[in-house]
Amino acid sequence: MTPNPKPDADFPWWLVIVAITGLWLFYEVLADDVYSASLAVLAKGIWITVIVTLVAYFGACLLGLGLALAGLSRWVVLRQVARLYIEVMRGIPIIVLLLYVAFVLAPALVTAWNWAFVPLGFEEVRGRDFPLLWRAVIALMLAYSAFLAEIFRAGLQAVDKGQIEAAKSLGLNGWQRFRHIVFPQAFRMVLPPLGNDFVAMVKDSSLVSVLGVTDITQLAKVTAAGNFRYFETYNVAALLYLTMTIGLSLLLRRLEARLRGHEARQP
Repeated sequence: MTPNPKPDADFPWWLVIVAITGLWLFYEVLADDVYSASLAVLAKGIWITVIVTLVAYFGACLLGLGLALAGLSRWVVLRQVARLYIEVMRGIPIIVLLLYVAFVLAPALVTAWNWAFVPLGFEEVRGRDFPLLWRAVIALMLAYSAFLAEIFRAGLQAVDKGQIEAAKSLGLNGWQRFRHIVFPQAFRMVLPPLGNDFVAMVKDSSLVSVLGVTDITQLAKVTAAGNFRYFETYNVAALLYLTMTIGLSLLLRRLEARLRGHEARQP
């Protein structure tokens, strides 16, 4: 009997369907004046979407890794503080956190700065000096850091303890063990969920439109409200997001396959 093929070996018919549909939509966009006008406007928001996603995700990775290490610390205070932060952030909807950071936390930070540093000779900061774009970035970073912390924690705990003990016996200190033994192995294990969260952040970056940040979604709302061509405008917006998310997903799968192949070739 011929064994059933593995699911990963199935021909990606879904990708063929998506590619054909995408090519047809791009043809419609280029051939139709309304679609072309919508694309010309919405394309201006691509860079904002990319900047928000990259900066917020990079910051979330750094903060999430720090939280994961704090959660695995031998000091109970650090463990409890990390757990408190993670549970609170995971329990708040991202859109609520965006509004809270933009209209509560940011003004509080401005007030605290003026109270602490203006008497020392620093220039006074006004609320409008804190752009809504960076308020949105901070909110996304805080929200995603809690989810990434759990991913990093699981990866760090999955590293074989025997290898850590062997590194200790060789005289490696804590930083050297983390840098050369623990983190490289943990990173390879957590790469798939990290990639999934990166793609998810591309989509969640659309939430910054509630603050008026001129990303793809905000420009689509403004454009559709002005020309009343909601069907065409939101089709273009959906096409732009699909192009970015599916493209990223394929690149991440390729990267994962290369890493698996590299590990398989190692003796």
